[in-house]
Amino acid sequence: MALTTTAARTGYDPAGLITLGQNPSRDRVRLRVLSLGAGVQSTTLALMAAHGEVGPMPDCAIFADTGWEPRAVREHLAWLMSPNVLPFPVHIVSAGDIRADLLRAGGGERWASIPAFTRTVKRGRIEVGMIRRQCTKDYKIVPIRRKVRELVGLTRRRSPDHPVVEQWIGISLDELIRMKPSFEAWQVNRWPLIEQRMSRHDCLRWLERHDYPIPPKSACVGCPFHSDMRWREIRDRDPEAWAEAVEVDQAIRTGLRGIRGEVYLHRSAVPLDQADLSTPADRGQLDLWGNECEGMCGV
Repeated sequence: MALTTTAARTGYDPAGLITLGQNPSRDRVRLRVLSLGAGVQSTTLALMAAHGEVGPMPDCAIFADTGWEPRAVREHLAWLMSPNVLPFPVHIVSAGDIRADLLRAGGGERWASIPAFTRTVKRGRIEVGMIRRQCTKDYKIVPIRRKVRELVGLTRRRSPDHPVVEQWIGISLDELIRMKPSFEAWQVNRWPLIEQRMSRHDCLRWLERHDYPIPPKSACVGCPFHSDMRWREIRDRDPEAWAEAVEVDQAIRTGLRGIRGEVYLHRSAVPLDQADLSTPADRGQLDLWGNECEGMCGV
């Protein structure tokens, strides 16, 4: 039977529920790890594992802390890590404080680029562009990978040529395009929510049926992918976080190495505290960040 486009690209067949070309025998997997972003999907996946609805039980979960997580995310993560919630440990890893790094970057220091917006003037015309995203790799993927290698005993050792780690990623059925295979021979990716045919809405329903709290939006406070609705929520409900975002927005305006023009956190390429934050529905505007980060910022 011919593979679907998704299966051909990712090596994963959601219909057959198998990992094509990279399905290790169970006795070779030494570690099962859940990538935890503390958003709706990864929270649901972790709790379903705790209920025995997805298995085998993961050995642990890993949360990559960028240093600029919203207060609500930190509180939700603390709840997940509290006694009698998850039967497996949650490891918190970090590659630094992205907010502090951005503030320093405004002074010309090296930085991991975020998908911020640029404003330049060419031949009298204003052009708005977008910087490529490097922050996901540097603040999420790399520290998680480093911890996984430590846990499976591959630190300073040659990697095996077969999968010994199974990494669970909280991508739901409505996000098939986000599925990507592992690029490491020693690790295989798995998407249990896809296997369960669960969408993000199904995850919300599952949490409600089990009387669990609904997780907050999982993304950095100053993520340029925020919708206007999300920016407004930060401004109106978390003044401290809003002040931090405005500070970073001002700091990165000029001085970023390798970037021409002015840089902004808001997609309109105007200062954040001056941006029109009416709802996307009011203006028919697309939300660039319709789903949670899930520990890998869309990866």
